Amino acid sequence: MTAAPQDIRRGRKFEQVLAGARDIFLRDGFDGASVDDIARAAGVSKATLYSYFPDKRLLFLEVAKAECRRQADEAEALIDDSAPVAQVLRLAAERILAFAQSEFGQRMFRMCVAEAERFPTLGHEFYHSGPVMIRDRIARYLAKAMERGDLRMSDINLAADQFTQLCKADLHDRLIFGVADCCAPRDVARVIDGAVAMFMARYGTA
Repeated sequence: MTAAPQDIRRGRKFEQVLAGARDIFLRDGFDGASVDDIARAAGVSKATLYSYFPDKRLLFLEVAKAECRRQADEAEALIDDSAPVAQVLRLAAERILAFAQSEFGQRMFRMCVAEAERFPTLGHEFYHSGPVMIRDRIARYLAKAMERGDLRMSDINLAADQFTQLCKADLHDRLIFGVADCCAPRDVARVIDGAVAMFMARYGTA
């Protein structure tokens, strides 16, 4: 799987291939993942695998995008637009940190950063399917809260970016650098409380 990137093809076993690839990428990383192991984990032939994904980079990227979409969809489904803003933000913060702390989230982040220089398209696509997608969904909620008069801001996208970064304060670096004592529930609660309080102090109307 070293061919120049091409369009992927979807078919009956597409999701099956993604599931198998997810397991192998998490276990072995991008470079260590072999076509044989991915095909075996997916329960398909190598020919079938190649027919869907002629380039391993495309397969890796699709796995990352699918997981980001799943996480975002699950979080959005839990949001009650009529609930108090602080309550919704707290839920969003919990989901953001849960993904950041997950094995998948950490490994995907490390792999995308590691491969970004050799495969800049990979980093670009992951950025837009991960951080930008989360920002856009938070911004969509913030716009509704502004319409109700619960928030006031001039740059919704900036505010959404600020909130996601507040949610990662201290914890993200500790996770990425493998600090052993990260992250106790009390540390997570402290960061979430601070993120929500600071955001509401800046943009809340109450």
